[in-house]
Amino acid sequence: MGIVAGLDSSPEFTRIVVCDADTGAVLKQGYAPHPVEGRPSDVDPQAWLLSLGEAADGGLLEGVQAIGVSAQQNAVVPLDAQGNTVRPALVGGDKRAQVAAADLVDALGGREAWAQAVGCVPQAAQPVTKLRWLNKTEPDAALRTAVLLQAHDWLVWQLLGRPVRRTTDRGGASGTGYWSAATGSYRSDLVELALGHQVMLPEVIGPAEAAGTTPEGLLISAGTGETMAAAFGLGIGLGDAVVSLGASGSVMAVHPEALVDNTGMITSLADATGMHLPVVTTLNAVRTLRGAVEMLGLSDLESLSDLAMKSTPGSHGLVLLPYLEGERTPNLPHTAGTLSGLRRESMKPEHLARAAFEGMLCGLADALDVLRGRGVEVRRVFLLGAAAELSAVQAAAPALFGAQVVVPQPADYAAIGAARQAAWALGVSQGTLDPRTPPMWQGPAAQVLEPGEELAVGQAVRQQFVAVREQMYPGAFR
Repeated sequence: MGIVAGLDSSPEFTRIVVCDADTGAVLKQGYAPHPVEGRPSDVDPQAWLLSLGEAADGGLLEGVQAIGVSAQQNAVVPLDAQGNTVRPALVGGDKRAQVAAADLVDALGGREAWAQAVGCVPQAAQPVTKLRWLNKTEPDAALRTAVLLQAHDWLVWQLLGRPVRRTTDRGGASGTGYWSAATGSYRSDLVELALGHQVMLPEVIGPAEAAGTTPEGLLISAGTGETMAAAFGLGIGLGDAVVSLGASGSVMAVHPEALVDNTGMITSLADATGMHLPVVTTLNAVRTLRGAVEMLGLSDLESLSDLAMKSTPGSHGLVLLPYLEGERTPNLPHTAGTLSGLRRESMKPEHLARAAFEGMLCGLADALDVLRGRGVEVRRVFLLGAAAELSAVQAAAPALFGAQVVVPQPADYAAIGAARQAAWALGVSQGTLDPRTPPMWQGPAAQVLEPGEELAVGQAVRQQFVAVREQMYPGAFR
């Protein structure tokens, strides 16, 4: 079919991969940082275009027939009736909007009402919450807002020359807080609840549909959010879950239907293929390890891992509940961490180091169990993030998760997923691919770790963790 490109506009940089449309083999790559210092909450979207242009410099896109766009989620670009930005895009976690999130929850009648409406409970980062903040703090800008786009919608629209038609995809729409993955439709009443009036929203097109063609004949696919693009780039399907190890953690899995969770622990997202991506988030992942590094006077995560490997499964009875920043899963926003099981013989640095790893992974296993408890099948777990390379993580994760663990080699999976989407749209336009079946690309190079004989030991460690959690916070998961 030729060659396609995927571009990923993350919060800090743009990456572009050029791939063989048939196999997915990466042929060329480009990179450029955004011309913005740090990670501000307000960004002029033109910075994304400048970065894109720099990343594509040197003829990187010559011969490319189709482009897919992945971009940071939760960014809102408010436009006026003429298509100009009303103010800089609202991006990132944006703690300014925490009060607005609580206001929205109350305004609709509580967490359960939101879960039923759109499959998620408003958080500070979500677009719907940012609209509420805009309405309350910058009412003039809110009033001039006539159109709402997300980052990938805006980039696709720019690449197409700013046509009258504006589009998005199911994946991106499902993260807004005003589109329901269960019904496949917008809740414009929730936009009005947040912003104070109705606006134009982009048309949600199918996973294999093209958003349009540039005047030069370059096909532009629907685009999607980074999470959905990375899942598509990894090639995950039914039976697969992805555990991401950042400062906080997330667990997502492919499922054939949207999950409505009245507790709000599950965020019901759509994926980039027509399936669903239920996501459960923990507030404490690698920050737990970094705290242990400082507490033990070590230099880095690698030295913490080496130290932990000198201990044994179960950390000599030490159990760390890693709720250092409060916790979302379970919903314990005002808690602190707990270290239990201190005995004279367990008070050694290696046991505390091991307890930090086991506490982090058991917290993520709790999140996995939230999905399993709703009928989500988990046969293998893809483990992402730099901490996935640590020996202590790899030694403990398969037995604690109770599943095969796959550690993919580091790669630009969001950009690869965007390129795969472009290949799909191109193949459908040429009549060589079915709109229901994406191109079969080669999977990522990866380490595969089995629970093996350690499974029983790992499950005993899990039970030890659960016993302490139930003792401290009885019924936390009810």
